Amino acid sequence: MEAVEMNSVSLKRPHSEDDVASADEIKRQKILEKSKAGSDSGQSIETVTEQLKDIKSEMIPNDESEEQEEEDLGDSDEDGDPESFADMMKHGLTESDVGITKFVSSHKGFSGILKERYSDFVVHEIGKDGRVSHLDDFSVPVDDEVNFEDPSEETFTVLSDEDKQRLEELQLFKNKEASVAIEVIEDTKEKRTIIHQAVKSLFPGLETKTEDRDGKKYIIAYHAAGKKALANPRKHSWPKSRGSYCHFVLYKENKDTMDAINVLSKFLRVKPNIFSYMGTKDKRAITVQEIAVLRITAQRLAHLNKCLMNFKLGNFSYKNHPLKLGELQGNHFTVVLRNITGTDDQIEQAMHSLREIGFINYYGMQRFGTTAVPTYQIGRAILQNNWTEVMDLILKPRPGAEKGYLVKCREEWAKTKDPAAALKKLPVKRCVEGQLLRGLLKYGMKNIISAFGIIPRNNRLMYIHSYQSYVWNNMVSKRIEEYGLRAVPGDLILKGATAVHIEEGDVDNYTIHDVVMPLPGFDVIYPKHKIGEAYKEMLVADNLDINNMRHKIRDYSLSGAYRKIIIRPQNVNWEVVAYDDPKIPLFTTDLDKLEGKPLPVLPMDGKFRALKMEFSLPPSTYATMAIREVLKMDTSIKNQTQLNTTWLR
Repeated sequence: MEAVEMNSVSLKRPHSEDDVASADEIKRQKILEKSKAGSDSGQSIETVTEQLKDIKSEMIPNDESEEQEEEDLGDSDEDGDPESFADMMKHGLTESDVGITKFVSSHKGFSGILKERYSDFVVHEIGKDGRVSHLDDFSVPVDDEVNFEDPSEETFTVLSDEDKQRLEELQLFKNKEASVAIEVIEDTKEKRTIIHQAVKSLFPGLETKTEDRDGKKYIIAYHAAGKKALANPRKHSWPKSRGSYCHFVLYKENKDTMDAINVLSKFLRVKPNIFSYMGTKDKRAITVQEIAVLRITAQRLAHLNKCLMNFKLGNFSYKNHPLKLGELQGNHFTVVLRNITGTDDQIEQAMHSLREIGFINYYGMQRFGTTAVPTYQIGRAILQNNWTEVMDLILKPRPGAEKGYLVKCREEWAKTKDPAAALKKLPVKRCVEGQLLRGLLKYGMKNIISAFGIIPRNNRLMYIHSYQSYVWNNMVSKRIEEYGLRAVPGDLILKGATAVHIEEGDVDNYTIHDVVMPLPGFDVIYPKHKIGEAYKEMLVADNLDINNMRHKIRDYSLSGAYRKIIIRPQNVNWEVVAYDDPKIPLFTTDLDKLEGKPLPVLPMDGKFRALKMEFSLPPSTYATMAIREVLKMDTSIKNQTQLNTTWLR
């Protein structure tokens, strides 16, 4: 069985204006020969103007989601200009730029609209026990311990907005006051109890007492245990029989996971680090996942459903443990591809191939950023210990449209190399550029390593993981080009946690679905065939030693791992439906079912056809790569915008 390659005519990419990217392409092509034209894939995935507006803010790593308040200071005219976004994406990446060049199926490609509406892409988390997370219950669990009372409904309304503001400032140590006094207007024991309960419930870390002042009664709120109390909610008010963590299902629409947690923490007036989860989920989608939070009652969480936009909380339970990243078994996807052009036969072939063969387990485009400076280039500079280049790649002017303040910041940096002057041009201080400039201001231009260290650890590691992904994508394309879709002697398979080579006499015992490829790093082995040498050649071209991936800064040492070449999705189902109205939903969500919304009524003979598909994937695999295999299309935003310029005018 041979791998089918991308159509190099319709998906041919223009020359990049970024010199570094061009050099990368030349080096890469020395190792991975240019693919010949294979399938008749025709067009790319179509993307409408509305999608481009949404994904602009979602995909550009310069504008971090948590900075919504500061983003308002930016140039709003540019934010909403799809032509500016299309211009920026002319300098972005295509799939071939990051080694994504092969297909495994032989069917003819066809076009369809991916994520025309965010509700066309639904993700349900699969827990480590194999259970798929669903939002199907808003009820609050009842405690066995009768001495503990959850806050009553009145608790949430007894305090005025002014009281809440003063209490929040006290809780967060934002004023010089040692306490806040709240006058009890209706002086009854019941009323005082509710106010006491409201303060303690809504503002963890604060204690209360009652005082008489000039013949009036006041509730006095004060700090019980200093600043530590804010991070560690009061223990004495939590029943011993109740698990310390409230687990719940988070249903969210068009928001990423950290955005949602930041919003929850603000409403609850707690720090985001008391929340835990097993994996982050896409923004432009409807997603359902499990979250755990330390010592916040289900009742308080349930109350938020009345005031939250675009997400709901439910399926509450108390447990003794938090959640950990990576604990999930995978995700179940429900995807609608609208306005498809494929024949019934083409669709059947594509979906049968996805179910029986699978797709190449490439790292998807979101791994590499969308601007003219890909994240893997910064990762490579970190691994090379070339800190001047790291700084330059992050801060230098780059081709393509960006928000006005970023353009001005980069221009100032190029002109003066003065961190203070460049920072003044940047109202969004928590973006990567702002964090690095603050670091340079603090530690000086001769200590770039420490300045770079101000950027959050996960963001820093994202760069080197992007480089690993870049190498892996190129090597897996080379492996399939050289040996096709069969196991060969010298390939690697996993036996438990250990990788071993397939020997000549054992090759018939394995299929391509057993074969793994290493992510470059220490403590891994490489294949005993041409691909092992190709790994070395690629890293030598990047001035790196494949046998010494330990960095003098421990955080940047690349620990190796193994990744399956081909992923075969589970629970694959599909259906072709007709529709007339592009705005009508084509299936019901968890929230629709809870609210009793009926199934959409679809015409038998509509103007358009859509492919509804479902499948389950393990962690760290990309649904977009499965969809790419079905459609035979380049999934990069650059390709989509280039092929849809008339939609943007």
